[in-house]
Amino acid sequence: MMDWNLYRCGRIGHITYAPEEPDLREYLRTSGPAGEFWRCLRCGTFVTGRPASSGPAAQAPVIKRGREIRSELILRAFAIERFFRFLLFGGVAYAIWQFGHSKLTIEQAFNRDLPIVRGSLGQLGLNISHSSLIIEFQKALHISQGTFTLIAAGVAVFAIIELIEGIGLWQSRRWGEYFAMVVTSLGLPYEIYDLIVKVSWARLVFFGINLALVIYLVLTKRLFGARGGRTAYEARLRSDSIFDEAAREAQADQDARAAEQADAAAGAEANAETPAS
Repeated sequence: MMDWNLYRCGRIGHITYAPEEPDLREYLRTSGPAGEFWRCLRCGTFVTGRPASSGPAAQAPVIKRGREIRSELILRAFAIERFFRFLLFGGVAYAIWQFGHSKLTIEQAFNRDLPIVRGSLGQLGLNISHSSLIIEFQKALHISQGTFTLIAAGVAVFAIIELIEGIGLWQSRRWGEYFAMVVTSLGLPYEIYDLIVKVSWARLVFFGINLALVIYLVLTKRLFGARGGRTAYEARLRSDSIFDEAAREAQADQDARAAEQADAAAGAEANAETPAS
């Protein structure tokens, strides 16, 4: 089974922190012939050198570990798909805008060459006068340049939304997770309608990706109060923290020492109260 903590530390390095509280420092620090060692807050390995930062325990960084690292990689896979959509729809927007501005030249060439093409194919027994492709192209030529510009702007806005989704997912930001979940959810009803009208592999794939992203974000990131919401999500992050683990161990030792002192004091008191024989 892959250790995601070691994988991340191997790629970007260890993270160490020196708390000001003496009892807690003892659980994160050790020494040896090679000098001082500090425990990495991600993988738990003791590494040489001074800590990367220090301060009160309350200000210690919350480090993503284990399944959270794996979750980041999954979200980055979704982000790559969003970047691909940005390039695709960005290219479509530019093509529509370019077509609208070149429509007059294209229309002139179409009207000039169509009779020649129709006549040549007619000699071969092919009639393209009622071709659906030709009919749709002729309809497009009658759309105004302003309408083409509006369509291109709409497609460009959609491409920018996909880019924002990709950036938020790639960085694993909380706002990006909410943004991607909301935007993707709003598009699902339309995708379902498209599938009802006509089923195709492309539509099924895009719908499957979007549905999987929404379910994954809601369940694993606990968005909109799901599975305890943000509070439960942050509590799980803290419970997985090496720093909090050390804090719990230090507190347990303090409690054990306090119990031993209380027992010793109770024993001494009992002995003092016992009459001499």
